[in-house]
Amino acid sequence: MKQKLLSWGDDFYIRDENERDIYFVDGKAFTIGDQLSFQDLQGNELAFIRQKVLSWGRTYELYRAGVIAAVVKKELFSPFHHTFNVDVPGPDDLKAEGNFLDMEYTFTRGGNVVATVSKQWLALGDTYGVDVDDTEDQVLVLACAVIVDMSCHGDGRRR
Repeated sequence: MKQKLLSWGDDFYIRDENERDIYFVDGKAFTIGDQLSFQDLQGNELAFIRQKVLSWGRTYELYRAGVIAAVVKKELFSPFHHTFNVDVPGPDDLKAEGNFLDMEYTFTRGGNVVATVSKQWLALGDTYGVDVDDTEDQVLVLACAVIVDMSCHGDGRRR
């Protein structure tokens, strides 16, 4: 994932390991709270991310086809690393935990690592490497990685 250095809203492409664009994330400008449309390259919306502005702590809703597919909430009290709970319908919730500097994250499901995220240190614009297990919903995990970044690094300040 690499964010554009200059863009209207938070727009960026997500590329595969061969540097080919595979998804486009369209950040909505002039909204109350963060809102992003996660799209395929033909412009079809695969997921929509909306920040809940009237909630205790950083909370995002992830919609697919107009239905809530996940609620991502940042734990309020985690002094040495950030923890995000990804509540999905059913019993298989995800948890994302990152290091002190918010540069490395691991997504787990039932205690098993299902994805890793690593932020590149010296890059123009935010650049991440994301490795998602083949058995996981790639769009869900990538959208959650976008949420973690917005929550921890949005607007150039920690939240």
